[in-house]
Amino acid sequence: MTPETVERAIEALLFAADGPLSASEIAYRLPEGADVGKALAALRARYAGRGVSLEIINDRWQFRTAADLGYLMVEEREEPRRLSKAALETLAIIAYHQPVTRAEIEAVRGVGLSRGTLDVLHEMNLIRLRGRRRTPGRPVTYGTTDAFLEQFSLPSLADLPGAAEMRAAGLLDINVPADFMVPDPSSGQTAEDPLLLEEMEETEFAQDFFEKE
Repeated sequence: MTPETVERAIEALLFAADGPLSASEIAYRLPEGADVGKALAALRARYAGRGVSLEIINDRWQFRTAADLGYLMVEEREEPRRLSKAALETLAIIAYHQPVTRAEIEAVRGVGLSRGTLDVLHEMNLIRLRGRRRTPGRPVTYGTTDAFLEQFSLPSLADLPGAAEMRAAGLLDINVPADFMVPDPSSGQTAEDPLLLEEMEETEFAQDFFEKE
């Protein structure tokens, strides 16, 4: 083999290899008498300053991205924020029973509702304040947002899936009371509350969103 042929053969081997190759591993694949050392030195000089360079690490050779171009290989992407099981359960209850209070959410779930759960749902713009009930204490009620519909690809609340679909999606995987009823989405209605007060003022929002009921 001519020196040029040896260089081409080694170049092909290194590009196709799963990992770095030693000089002996390269020589094993070439005809006897091929000057592997000279060909590797020539290849290293040829690729100097190019987008890839021929590097030797621990006596093994490999083509690597040029050090100054490594930033091009970094992919920046936003990882979707995952909801905890408690947050999914809370969101499902709010979606089907809105407007709903914290106490009502806790009654359905059978456990206390942490302030952090509502915080996460609010930060993700999945829920909003609906207003206050005309009942003692004027408790705050919660409902879903347009972002909730977009997140779950729902044209409207009337398109919410039924109980079976919600359980299959893991959104109703909770120990609900025996009398817990999921509204029929085909009715196009959610649980509107005749005791609901007017919408809350913007100035009340930050103060009351996480109000302990």
